[in-house]
Amino acid sequence: MVSPILGMASNGTKAGRAWVTLLTDPSYLPGVITLAYSLNTHHTAYPLVVLITPALAKSSVRALELEATKNTLLTIHPVDPLLLPNGQKTTLIASRFKDTWTKLRAFELTSFETCVFLDADITIYKNMDEIFETNLPSNDWIAASHTCVCNLDHDNWAPENWNRHNCGYTPLQHPPALENGTPVPPSSAPPDTLALLNGGVFLYHPSEPLWQAIHHHFLTSPELSAYQFPDQDFMASFFRGKWLSLPWKYNALKTMKQWHTNIWRDEEVKGLHYIVDKPWQKRVGSNGLGGHLGRDGETHTWWWRVWEDWRSQREGELVVIMDELVAKPLDKTADEAQCADDKEKGFPIPIPKH
Repeated sequence: MVSPILGMASNGTKAGRAWVTLLTDPSYLPGVITLAYSLNTHHTAYPLVVLITPALAKSSVRALELEATKNTLLTIHPVDPLLLPNGQKTTLIASRFKDTWTKLRAFELTSFETCVFLDADITIYKNMDEIFETNLPSNDWIAASHTCVCNLDHDNWAPENWNRHNCGYTPLQHPPALENGTPVPPSSAPPDTLALLNGGVFLYHPSEPLWQAIHHHFLTSPELSAYQFPDQDFMASFFRGKWLSLPWKYNALKTMKQWHTNIWRDEEVKGLHYIVDKPWQKRVGSNGLGGHLGRDGETHTWWWRVWEDWRSQREGELVVIMDELVAKPLDKTADEAQCADDKEKGFPIPIPKH
């Protein structure tokens, strides 16, 4: 039994385990809803704690409340936004990262023994409760996946050392990579690419001393304004030499389907991370194209199947709210127009070989 104190058992001891995510903007609500639904569909044993901030639209809070009556795994937990101290400016590569500092408040959930944070744009395709069995050397460590630094599209924001040779996924092979990631060199530190983690999935043991140390570093570090990916750059710095590499299957970046055929297998994906373009923003047309540069049609179709399954089991006010946040179905005219637009853009744009 859990008391009104989140995660605290009735005898005052810590509850065991929880998934955690963050929602600060309605545009990510479809992701949170399908994350919660897919966790439940694949029979997780643990609750999903959704951190929300006061500025979240009332309609989004209402949708979460309604969904929680259907999916009892979902728990809503209000938090204050975590803002950069002293009005520091940022160098974010995309505006969608402006609220991600608040993700660090996940470390405040000290009434739980073990938590796994999942970004709101992750969908679960297989039960992955075993991730909680990951053994950390110490309670002030975390486990996470490497950042994929291949940069095959040569984005100009990426550092010069971001290339396939320096990527932690490149030396891996199937099937060993299903259970083991590339080890993190103990002495490595950012900007060494093997010291960079992806903040989409991470396991941690919340405690008051750990949160206080994180918060102090947040308030005092001179590096914050230089971070392009706020939360994960911060964690790579704070947990330097104190994080373990998780297997790719728990945080399968959708780009890895094309970029890392050395390890990717559709049937082995457990948590799929829909980075960059979100599947709910646009329907997949009859040409099968979708997502970034038209390459993600297949994985986006997977998401839409989950969505339609969820929607078929819901009704009323909840569906009305959610339908406003996802792309409308394509009729024949809209499909033809979208396919023509994709063709004009040259989609799918081939991945550069060099």
